[in-house]
Amino acid sequence: MSAVALSKPLVGRFIPGEGIARAAALTGFAVLGSLILWASAKVSVPFWPVPMTLQTGAVALLAAAYGWRLGLATVLLYLGEGALGLPVFQGTPQQGLGAGYMLGPTGGFLLGFAVAAAIIGWLAERGFDRGPVRLFGAMLIGTVPVFLVG
Repeated sequence: MSAVALSKPLVGRFIPGEGIARAAALTGFAVLGSLILWASAKVSVPFWPVPMTLQTGAVALLAAAYGWRLGLATVLLYLGEGALGLPVFQGTPQQGLGAGYMLGPTGGFLLGFAVAAAIIGWLAERGFDRGPVRLFGAMLIGTVPVFLVG
């Protein structure tokens, strides 16, 4: 039986080992990541049937830097903010708010972001974030579900 050596993702170097300080740091990074996702959603290129945004790239970068647990938690926080009605998605508030917006044409992409964050973060924790070629490969593999589900 072989073991895979896990490495800390980039943000792991800035998170304390335990206690309230760790919880506060993880929460802070998740909130920061959700703000980055919100900003990346608002930068778009008109496209049909769904607009192109910087979100896929932002999800990939956050997942590589955060690892799979914090990366997935960040995307789920972002999706939760949108489901609650905050105007964090590309077409909000013009095209509706909340869970109703998430059931529209972009809903599959939004769900795919969570899968992508988990895959890219998991690969990053296994050393795929060490070097541009490996990182590009991890991001390429991780973004496939975004377009399959979307």
